[in-house]
Amino acid sequence: MTAQHWHRTHDEFVECELCPHGCVIVPGKRGICGVRENRAGTLVTLNYGVACSANLDPIEKKPLYHFFPGSQIVSIGTYGCNLSCPWCQNYSISKEFPNRALQPNLTPEALLAAVDEHARGGLRAMCGAAYTYNEPTVWFEFVMACAPHVRARGLKNVLVTNGYISPAPLQELLQYVDALNIDLKGFDDDFYRRHCGARLEPVLETIRRAARCAHVELTTLVIPTLNDQPEQFVAMREWIVSTLGAEVPVHLSRYTPMYKCALPATPHATLERAANILREKLHYVYVGNVGGVQKTLCLHCGGCLIARHGYTTELPLLTSDSRCAQCGTAAPIVMK
Repeated sequence: MTAQHWHRTHDEFVECELCPHGCVIVPGKRGICGVRENRAGTLVTLNYGVACSANLDPIEKKPLYHFFPGSQIVSIGTYGCNLSCPWCQNYSISKEFPNRALQPNLTPEALLAAVDEHARGGLRAMCGAAYTYNEPTVWFEFVMACAPHVRARGLKNVLVTNGYISPAPLQELLQYVDALNIDLKGFDDDFYRRHCGARLEPVLETIRRAARCAHVELTTLVIPTLNDQPEQFVAMREWIVSTLGAEVPVHLSRYTPMYKCALPATPHATLERAANILREKLHYVYVGNVGGVQKTLCLHCGGCLIARHGYTTELPLLTSDSRCAQCGTAAPIVMK
């Protein structure tokens, strides 16, 4: 189908306006994302209604730790990505997908039927739809075809995204998005340019805009020698505190060798060092991909509000109105 957010430049060349790359695409070629193609002077989206996966996931898998904890969410993804990270954990759907895979197999109506089915099934707090697995912003047209209808059902829309999207389409999405986990890959523009084929500032702008109207959590994959320098985490911490406040949840994930990156896995000590730097000023810092129990504690009395054992979640002291049952202190956790 015809894509949104583009214009013709000259002859049959088109310029895509979906993300900051601003790809100028000649007839017969695709943009960096691999799923927007110039066909005789018209930009078309190749992944509309093309799902690579559809599952019922725990919300904690996104990861979202402060948004409807313990709930489940219908999760769907497609193909394509507008970054070029050599450590990509989902490279088979983001970069190395075959043309033959791009066959429509999901309609907005089918997604909504799945949401309705699970909502009727008595599952614990099924909260809506998540657009995830690959980069959902390159699925812009399909997400925009679904999200308003999910919202109309009183349910929630979630994006798990790298944040590399232009302001105009982002504002359209944010009309209907309730929560985002944004991948802040590092806090150095040179790192973004050299390793991701992108720039840092557009991602920061996405975070700023999203935080004004939706719940936001951040994730950083910590990669040895590339983005694990203490000064990066100091700079990240200061920006987060000054821009978003101390209560935004931040997830640090352990890298393991993947795709084109053969660096050794991140040592646990490196993750803890980074986490401790962030914790000097941020209240909720979580270390992922390392096992163990992840706890969210009351900032006033230290009681355990949420305990996560893998994707099993318990709410020992968290009330339905986001307070500590032990001392009554409000917690920055979305429950309704």
